[in-house]
Amino acid sequence: PRPEPNTTNDRIFATRLGIGILTAETQRRRERDEFLMDVGSENYRINKLTETIIGCAIEVHRTIGPGLLESAYEECLCYELAQAGLRFERQVPLPVSYKEVKLDCGYKMDVVVEDFVIIEIKAVEKVIPVHEAQLLSYLKLYDKRIGLLLNFHVPRLRDGIKRIANNF
Repeated sequence: PRPEPNTTNDRIFATRLGIGILTAETQRRRERDEFLMDVGSENYRINKLTETIIGCAIEVHRTIGPGLLESAYEECLCYELAQAGLRFERQVPLPVSYKEVKLDCGYKMDVVVEDFVIIEIKAVEKVIPVHEAQLLSYLKLYDKRIGLLLNFHVPRLRDGIKRIANNF
């Protein structure tokens, strides 16, 4: 087998010849597609997706630590999600349905990953029940099953992760 090329020209040449080159980015995208395909149960896909998201969040926390604003953690987390090959949207507007009318009340979800998982980012001393209620409300309004509440203002991020399910 030919070693991985070192230059862009080598990659272009190899592509024209039909030689399969698997870059790290391509590998991440293939892995993402594998767990999004309907080869396993939905719970398995949810678990793999949230596992990847949590891994990205841990990398952010390990790199920059606690003490910054939520916006900084959001920016860094989105960078890591992109590096992992995941699709996401930031600051997604969330209208409220009231008497069959959709009203713009100014709600925005921090990050929605693969149109499946809602992420609410916090940088607070302590997560309180209203933070959890906020995410659960977003899950219900957006009709999604799973959300992650990530509080980056903790010494170890695993102490700042809360997975919340909308059981409909």
